[in-house]
Amino acid sequence: MKHPDDDELFNRLEAEMAAEPAADAGADVVDLDKARSVREKSADPDAPGRDAGSADSAPGGSGEESDDPGRRVMVDQSATASAGPGYLGRLAAAKRRDVLPLWLRSLAELRTATRWVARHYVHTTAYHALRSPVYAARLTMQAPAGLARFVGGTMRWVADREGEPVRLAAVRREDAAEYLKLSRQRDGRVRLRTLVAVVALFIGVGAALALYVLAPDWLQAVSVGALLLAFGSAGRKADAPVIHRAVEVPKATKLTSDIVLRALGALGIPAINQAQGKGRDGFEFTAPITRDGPGWRAEGNLPFGVTVTDVIERRERLASGLRRPLGCVWPEAVSDEHTGRLVLWVGDQDLKSAPKPAWPLLKSGTVDLFKAIPYGTDQRGRWVAVTLMFIAGVIGAIPRMGKTFLLRLLLLIAALDPRAELHTYDMKGTGDLDPVGEAVSHRHGVGEEDETIQYALNDFRALREELRRRTKVIRSLPRDICPESKVTSQLADKRSLGLHPIVIGVDECQVLFEHPEHGKEFEEIATDLVKRGPATGIVLLLATQRPDAKSLPTGISANAGARWCLKVMGQTENDMVLGTSSYKRGVRATMFAWGDKGLHYFVGEGSDARIVSGTFIDAPGAVTVAARARTVREKAGLLSGYALGEAPETATGPAYDLLADVAAVVAEKEERVWNERIAARLAELRPDVYAGWKGENVTSALKPHGIRTRDVAGTTDDGTRTTRRGIARADLLKAIAERNEKPGAA
Repeated sequence: MKHPDDDELFNRLEAEMAAEPAADAGADVVDLDKARSVREKSADPDAPGRDAGSADSAPGGSGEESDDPGRRVMVDQSATASAGPGYLGRLAAAKRRDVLPLWLRSLAELRTATRWVARHYVHTTAYHALRSPVYAARLTMQAPAGLARFVGGTMRWVADREGEPVRLAAVRREDAAEYLKLSRQRDGRVRLRTLVAVVALFIGVGAALALYVLAPDWLQAVSVGALLLAFGSAGRKADAPVIHRAVEVPKATKLTSDIVLRALGALGIPAINQAQGKGRDGFEFTAPITRDGPGWRAEGNLPFGVTVTDVIERRERLASGLRRPLGCVWPEAVSDEHTGRLVLWVGDQDLKSAPKPAWPLLKSGTVDLFKAIPYGTDQRGRWVAVTLMFIAGVIGAIPRMGKTFLLRLLLLIAALDPRAELHTYDMKGTGDLDPVGEAVSHRHGVGEEDETIQYALNDFRALREELRRRTKVIRSLPRDICPESKVTSQLADKRSLGLHPIVIGVDECQVLFEHPEHGKEFEEIATDLVKRGPATGIVLLLATQRPDAKSLPTGISANAGARWCLKVMGQTENDMVLGTSSYKRGVRATMFAWGDKGLHYFVGEGSDARIVSGTFIDAPGAVTVAARARTVREKAGLLSGYALGEAPETATGPAYDLLADVAAVVAEKEERVWNERIAARLAELRPDVYAGWKGENVTSALKPHGIRTRDVAGTTDDGTRTTRRGIARADLLKAIAERNEKPGAA
């Protein structure tokens, strides 16, 4: 509804807007360019024309002479802001690039490159040498056609046929003067070329007769062969080459700055698009694009606020922008630079289909587990090594991505050290670890049946006792023999000490940790082996297709020093294997495709996460390598346990019932008792079993049975009243009753 006063209000506003502004209205037109110039001069204390009487030096101005604390000073033009590192400072902070490329500085990579080049040319030579008779026959058959082409071409050249179209054009135009001029030129050419052809004919015939009469047979054969080669080559067809390629070299597009900028612009990152929309590149190249192995390397700075993770998240778009297969495009961060420094490596071939060098240990050789052993290659085809000692390892992936093959490869490496004692468990039950287990393993189990679970439990208990024995041995050794309080290769050689490497490999470890009866004990022992085992020469390798908190307890995953993560489906699984916040840092095994079998992120060897393609060893190959490892062990007299056909041990020590023993040493009148007193009484009851136990041993042993410790008040031997950790007898009786499935026994 329209208000009755609206017309009067709008008329008044229209009149005020149409009126001329008053002279004293206080408003004027400002020249912005002139104002900016004045402001810049006011910020520069050395600007010409600036004196003490200028506006800048007046109170309230922006001059240096002003004492007004409220004056404005440009922060980037202050005296302190202009100070920076000098020339020497910039040189000291400069990053020097390598004079020699990596493949020339590494002897191993130089040998690999040399072998590749040698194999290439040996293959090419053998390929063409075998087909040389075919090439000769083909050239001989094409020689008549080549001779005809040579004679016909010579006659056309003598007759000046190339100028005929021009002369015919002059005839069509009826230009007599032009035609006569061209005819005279043609006659001169024909006379000269005829003379040249006749002279060449006589010289050629004379040379042929001289060779036929005077030259030896071998020279005649060479001359005839050369003619056949020349005429045969001239007579070849364009679609039927005489010589075929011995090696089909993949032709990949050279990576250029324009291609990189186009691809980055297609990612949909606002900061890059805005920069390119204003005519800038949106990416600062810090080094020329160069060849790096079988691919191209580009390095540079992304725009402010854009991280390498933003690019990795859009890897599929980046591959589309580069017009390259996804397996060829690998954006990476630079660990010692800011998060916006991008290294883009674009391979010539898809990583999973690119040829890989043969594993050095496939046919010969043994290893020392205390040294780095190559087990796979990176995107550039360079070997990546792993040291299996002093670590605990976790392998995670979804099914059918090569997790078991990778575990078997690591166990094969361990098997090639004859000192190593292997304990292998294939809880999946398919027998994938049988090539190693049946050939060299000291303990080996397959499947999730009760017998296998009990066998594994006894073995794990024995390994825990072995861990305790080793700690005592290491502690008793002189400092000059064991200065770092850990096993070394020299100590492992001394059989009397019993400090040889022990490598435990468990596939589908969640079967053990999620077992309804013994899962807690498996978790407790495995956690102890992961934390204390590496220093004593015990290595635990766990593989699972369900990397979550239940199948891979956090106490284990958090302390594993080596991690291998093949394709996983989500951020949680990724971080469970590779470590917390790995996904946010751009280390994402979720980006691997379904066809990237064996491709994984490897964290270990003192470096950041690297993409590695594990060496593929199929079952027959694994059997061959394991058989060679068995032969070496037999010669050294180090084959033992399951590999020798020994029956599984039913127990690792004297038979006992822990809960029954604890109940026997805790009197009925004691409602609560300290764990240290229980340990002392157990040691008195069964010295051969509980000797050396302390209160924490009782706590660890009772925890898998669901008996929790609590604060218990009591009196010491000297009469002092205090509180220490202990258990309630009621909890003990309840655990016994639940175990025996007799609730009334309590």
